[in-house]
Amino acid sequence: MPMSTVEAVPGEVYPNADVALESALKKARWRLLPLLAVCYLVAYMDRANISFAADSMSRDLGFTPKIYGLGAGLFFVSYALCEIPSNKLLLRFGARRWLARIMLTWGVLAAAMMFVHTSASFYGMRLLLGVAEAGYFPGVVYYLSQWFPPAERARALSRFYVAFPLSSTVMGAVAGALLRLNGRLHLRGWQWLFLVEGLPAVVLSVVLWKMLPNGPRDADWLERDEREALEAAVHAGGADGTHETAEGALGRVVRDPRLWVLGTFYFFALGTSYALSFFLPSVLGELTHWTAGRVGWLISLGGVVSAAAMLVCAVHSDRIGERRWHVAGATLAMAVLLLAAGLHMAGTFAAAALMLAVVAYSAMQGPLLAVASILVPGRNGALFIAAFNMFGITGGFVGPYWMGWMWELTGGYAVGIGLLCVPCVVAAGCVLWLTRKSTAARA
Repeated sequence: MPMSTVEAVPGEVYPNADVALESALKKARWRLLPLLAVCYLVAYMDRANISFAADSMSRDLGFTPKIYGLGAGLFFVSYALCEIPSNKLLLRFGARRWLARIMLTWGVLAAAMMFVHTSASFYGMRLLLGVAEAGYFPGVVYYLSQWFPPAERARALSRFYVAFPLSSTVMGAVAGALLRLNGRLHLRGWQWLFLVEGLPAVVLSVVLWKMLPNGPRDADWLERDEREALEAAVHAGGADGTHETAEGALGRVVRDPRLWVLGTFYFFALGTSYALSFFLPSVLGELTHWTAGRVGWLISLGGVVSAAAMLVCAVHSDRIGERRWHVAGATLAMAVLLLAAGLHMAGTFAAAALMLAVVAYSAMQGPLLAVASILVPGRNGALFIAAFNMFGITGGFVGPYWMGWMWELTGGYAVGIGLLCVPCVVAAGCVLWLTRKSTAARA
């Protein structure tokens, strides 16, 4: 809707809402997305860096693949249980306070992983880390849904979530160097890995506290007409649930059948991703016979390719207004690649198939998160996104445990990886069913 011409900043005027909206979005892209992406990059490193520590830590502490797989997965149990409470607290305390708190506690606990010395302490620390980090990802997805309208959302969310594949690039590049510090100051290499990679989260918690506004109304870098245009675009056509009680909102979300279908998709898709990623350095080492350093650089390259695929797919999805096949097509591609790798688990062919499966999973993230954030608008969307992510995080527990169990049962990774094609096919079926008539598939 056209607005009267107003002076927004000295020497510059916005003749209508469209110009004011674009100015506001440009500011939000540069002020919010890089900061939140860097924070998530650090978060993902702190939850997944045990994949690089796995071999040396297991040797030093006598862990079997089953113990390692269970410990890797236990993170997701406490994480899943705390997802919805965390997002309810985010609504109560505001994004700035709550996200900064999350970063501080997970940074301290991630560094404290260096003190693990038994399987029991390993399990306990992973559970505590899950409690500390719970809510960051769904909290940010909800937070960004308050800044970017639906037509822009896949691109915005992908520019935040691009930290997911790039975390593999950073981990792969630095893990080898940190592991080579083995013996320095009487610390093992894996202890250096946990210590050094945990500290950035503590520093970033202070940055979030100082720089992150709770929402557009608290952003002093937005002019009044920019703020009004942005809020009108974000909330157009959807109730925000402001006057509904927390209990009523949660009940409405839990009874929504779309949550259960989309949650089932994410359970299988994210479970498959974590089943692969937590064992990927070990699997690639076996396939290529490369050192940990060279495998790290291979994973780094895969992270760069995955990041590019995520951004390109999100831009294309927004441009043509299609979500359904951007998500389902990538999921089916994962199924084919994992089955091919499982059937021919040797040499560079299997290694390439596994790396391409990682790329396919990354590619669908922008359209997927756009669907999740559009289905339920407003404040109730915070609970919907948290519940949706809770399903996926539960899969994150099952996936690594599955791989460790299958390794002990069969003596290798081939069967476990090959059978991951089944949850991928089920996941694709879920998203195709959900979006068959939904405007979210085209939003």
